[in-house]
Amino acid sequence: MRRLLAIVVILVLAACASITILRPQLLQSASDRAIRVVALIAPELAISLRHGAAKPVSARLGERGFSLGAAAFIRIFKQESELEVWLSRNGIYELFATYPICTWSGALGPKIAEGDGQSPEGFYAVDLKQLNPNSAYYRAFNLGFPNAYDRAHGRTGSFLMVHGDCLSIGCYAMTDKGIDDIYAIVEAALREGQREVPVHAFPFRMTGDKLAATEGHRWAAYWANLKEGHDLFETTKTPPTASVCGGRYAFDASISGQCQRIASP
Repeated sequence: MRRLLAIVVILVLAACASITILRPQLLQSASDRAIRVVALIAPELAISLRHGAAKPVSARLGERGFSLGAAAFIRIFKQESELEVWLSRNGIYELFATYPICTWSGALGPKIAEGDGQSPEGFYAVDLKQLNPNSAYYRAFNLGFPNAYDRAHGRTGSFLMVHGDCLSIGCYAMTDKGIDDIYAIVEAALREGQREVPVHAFPFRMTGDKLAATEGHRWAAYWANLKEGHDLFETTKTPPTASVCGGRYAFDASISGQCQRIASP
């Protein structure tokens, strides 16, 4: 029934778009919106529609001129419940795929303490020892919370993951199909020599308008700091090196006695 409802949603939105909007770029926008609606109803179907999930990830990578083992970078957007996988081509990162996050927990804002039920926000790094192919939640990798910034602010917590099984208690839970792709890409990148895969977790798409709307919010200054790293990547298409300096995130800063690079645990 959910699958049928999802198909009906797509057909209705596509029909409306084709009747009222004939410009190709707007039709694509309508299609993207339809898939986001489907993701709320049937996440596995949304992956199939968005990525042709009947094909193995290696085949879909090949269609884009990538292969398993390319250096990877992940961005997470809580409010939109989306996880992006970016891959390096000649040192510049290109978006390979956007996956629906099945669920995350808590509210917008960083994780502060063990047991608060919050999914983390900030800049993290994943290496081989953080991978768990036999997780109770299908497949998983540990974000590395708390990182150096979190520890500098006295934040506590453990075993904060990106994993499958569509169930979250402080983690980012993907569908099993989604984590199959993501895990395979991260593992291959690390085994092919990437020291760490950066994972940047944001509260929402970091547009100027969205940030301006948070004025007066408890976490507005923190989110503005996160936006610095977000915008640097948007400009360079290379993940910035994040450090904690004087109690705040700094990016591509030289490491001094007052700065500590964000690294895997």
